Amino acid sequence: MKLWAKILICIIVINGLGAAGAFLTMGSLRDWYEGLVRPPGVPPGAVFGPVWTVLYTLIGISLALVWHRVPAGQAKQRALTSFFIQMVLNIAWTPVFFGLHWLGVALAVIATLWVWIFVTILRFKPLDRTAAMLLVPYLIWVSYATYLNAGYFWLN
Repeated sequence: MKLWAKILICIIVINGLGAAGAFLTMGSLRDWYEGLVRPPGVPPGAVFGPVWTVLYTLIGISLALVWHRVPAGQAKQRALTSFFIQMVLNIAWTPVFFGLHWLGVALAVIATLWVWIFVTILRFKPLDRTAAMLLVPYLIWVSYATYLNAGYFWLN
């Protein structure tokens, strides 16, 4: 399979997973979330969709590069395992925070997600530097999101 096809598949799947989580919790945004005390620095709600779309696209490209360029072996397996662990945590955060309203548990999930993104970057870097660097904006955004989650937990 060509690289461009793998990139397209990964972008569609990763964005689809992100959109599914957002779609399932939309009602909670209007009701519960709007009533929370907000920490300083919360961006307008309209920012989150475009930011996550760009990040999920970069994440998809990163995955496709490792899938396509890195030969099979233990290093690739470890790197992809890290990638899938962080994706599970990414997907889990939205229903925990917005669906269940468990701010403390969500904080633990996002902190663990941050660690696994970092591990994934470290494991991708020797295999494909570009793939690793494509995950850096994601790590930065999740750092910011961790601050926001901690703020919501503290204030509410």
